[in-house]
Amino acid sequence: MGIQKPAWLEALYTQKFFVGCCFHETARKNEKNVYCLDCCISICPHCIPSHRFHRLLQVRRYVYHDVVRLEDLQKLIDCSNVQAYTINSAKVVFIKKRPQNRQFKGAVNYCTSCDRSLQEPFFHCSLGCKVDFLLKHYKDLSPFLRKCNTLTLSPDFLIPQDNGDDETTHETSHSTIVDSDEPMSWSSGSSSGSETMSMSMAYNSDQIVRKKRSGVYLWRPSANKVSDEDIASNMSRRKGIPHRSPLC
Repeated sequence: MGIQKPAWLEALYTQKFFVGCCFHETARKNEKNVYCLDCCISICPHCIPSHRFHRLLQVRRYVYHDVVRLEDLQKLIDCSNVQAYTINSAKVVFIKKRPQNRQFKGAVNYCTSCDRSLQEPFFHCSLGCKVDFLLKHYKDLSPFLRKCNTLTLSPDFLIPQDNGDDETTHETSHSTIVDSDEPMSWSSGSSSGSETMSMSMAYNSDQIVRKKRSGVYLWRPSANKVSDEDIASNMSRRKGIPHRSPLC
């Protein structure tokens, strides 16, 4: 008797994706969007270190349905005659059926299992539809299955790093000081000019912002903020205005 369905294929069709992971409920980005073929379960990005030596398949979303990259799925099973779609410059195929009534007049091709209209020369709208067709007509999937010992995630797949720091509220050693819109005024020459320069630097130090690596600008008031009274007091210590002698 032929093979009905391998365990990984059966689980891929029944597992739920893009739901919260029960093992990482409090973590951010804990949606299950990875499928482990060796464990036959859906996992979230935080679970990947525990499955790093397993075959992993990334699951994506397209028009509210689960899809996988055609390039990855082809390593596991023959996907010929399954209609593919393009998202983010990658061809993907649907995992499950998407039933549709034959309402498109003039359509030539229809899915062999769910009557969805298709483009030529495709005959199956999803992986599930093709599997059902093969089991119905051939009673055996073994000629269409492919041996795959390793299957890794694409290089652009990001695993979140929980370092406990909120980049938008904490200062880092890699911050870059960026001048504000109001430039500092610089004077030279007399002692009066030195006082003006000192006051200008003190006043404008409150206008400095810090640009973090994340691109977020933070407001950082100066610890030595100069009050209006200090400025007025400093101004009063400047040289007095010389009085002209009265006209004779």
